[in-house]
Amino acid sequence: MNHNALCPRVRLRAAAHPVPPRDTHATPRLAGSWLTVATMLTAVLATAALVAGCASTAGVAPPSRAMLTATQAGATDAAAEGPRADWWRSFGDPQLDALVDKALASQPSLQVVQARLVQAQAAADAAGAARRPQVNGAVDLTDQRFTENGLVPPPLAGSVRWNNSANISATWELDLFGRQRAALASAIGQLRATEADAQAARVLLAGNVATAYVNLGRLVEARTIAEQALGQRGQTVSLVRQRIQAGLDTNVELRQSEGLIAQTRVELEAADEATARARHALAELTGQGPHALDTLSPSLAALRSVPLPATLGADLLGRRADLVAQRWRVEAAAKDVDVARAQFYPNVNLAAFVGLSSIGLDNFVKAGSQTYGIGPALRLPIFDGGRLRANLGAKNAEVDAAVEGYNAALLRALREVADEIASLRSVERQQQAQDDALKSAESANDLAAQRYRAGLGNYLTVLTAEQNVLAQRRAASDLKARHLGAEAALARALGGGYQGEAPPALAQAATH
Repeated sequence: MNHNALCPRVRLRAAAHPVPPRDTHATPRLAGSWLTVATMLTAVLATAALVAGCASTAGVAPPSRAMLTATQAGATDAAAEGPRADWWRSFGDPQLDALVDKALASQPSLQVVQARLVQAQAAADAAGAARRPQVNGAVDLTDQRFTENGLVPPPLAGSVRWNNSANISATWELDLFGRQRAALASAIGQLRATEADAQAARVLLAGNVATAYVNLGRLVEARTIAEQALGQRGQTVSLVRQRIQAGLDTNVELRQSEGLIAQTRVELEAADEATARARHALAELTGQGPHALDTLSPSLAALRSVPLPATLGADLLGRRADLVAQRWRVEAAAKDVDVARAQFYPNVNLAAFVGLSSIGLDNFVKAGSQTYGIGPALRLPIFDGGRLRANLGAKNAEVDAAVEGYNAALLRALREVADEIASLRSVERQQQAQDDALKSAESANDLAAQRYRAGLGNYLTVLTAEQNVLAQRRAASDLKARHLGAEAALARALGGGYQGEAPPALAQAATH
């Protein structure tokens, strides 16, 4: 049985209508009215205290999910040094610095996030305004014919007169059970979450620009390697022709070398296409037209590698904007539960009005047209078909969903950091081995070329050695780009220098 069905609905109000001209009884009547209001307010509060228990939340399952702590998810208690807010400047490339600054100032996606932030601020302002007294004014002047067959007596019945009223009314809800406070706290939580989302978007954008810049540098180096290969193969063709004239080679070697030149030109065209697309993507990220960066040719060699700390510190919780945003959403959802629970309790309002009311314009501003009223009002639901209980259950479920969203974000954050640290360590070991492989390939290529010129080796050996050198150079360039990309990704995974406000409980969760 719904307990709300047994709850009364009480409404008490004191009012006074057309006030007569001043006389010796005016002050006592007004004083008596306020005394009556005070008495009724006391009665209302007493009634509220008596009936508050009739609205029951029994049987509604509370939130049951618990937030993971950093140590439970695998982070250590040791504090780790995070990246600074402008971490991309550590690469030491002014072109990259300018592109990131341009993106943060001009990228439309950030403007969308900023608009959402303004919306969240407006929602918080609206929730705060609901806690303050509300004052409204109304003026109604109507030239009206009064019916002859109604309640209006002659001589008004059947006549056309001005029916006038002007009122200023005020209402103030007494937040006795904290519903408005909880609603304001929820709105502030959503605002803080949106602020953190805005910072997360900035960190993500900076990381994407840095990654796109490194990728463009990789493609530019790949094209340079292809150009070097084209020049080297052109020299090889000349050598083959000389050996054919000397009777040391045949047209088979010549056709093979000419085919490699054609293949290299195809590789150059493919590199040009990939480079153009990479420039277009980078231009979009920085809020520019597709051809704004047509002449940009980054050099990976100019990018300084500055590895970031490899510790999974628990304080990561406070330096990831997306984690902070999700934690604020948990806080906001918990406050929404308080709002839903407070709806089971009485709603007490104080209402007052003062104004003028008259029949006929000539009487409108006379003292006798004054009207005023003041009094408290108590409202309770009598029967809502289980709506309040269902609403409370839904809000409890939203808390569980927000908690699990936070847990998922925490696990994802720690996994991203672990992935990039593993990548950095692996790529560094690969680069060491790659350096040795490249030196060996270049040495073998030089020996094969010398033997071929001296007539001691065949063209197939030269071709194999040359292909190996090109492959090792591409691999070295790719590893350099992977290392720089992993550094940028690790900077983003560690929060990108975020220093925003986190809920107090977040700091506690990081250390327990």
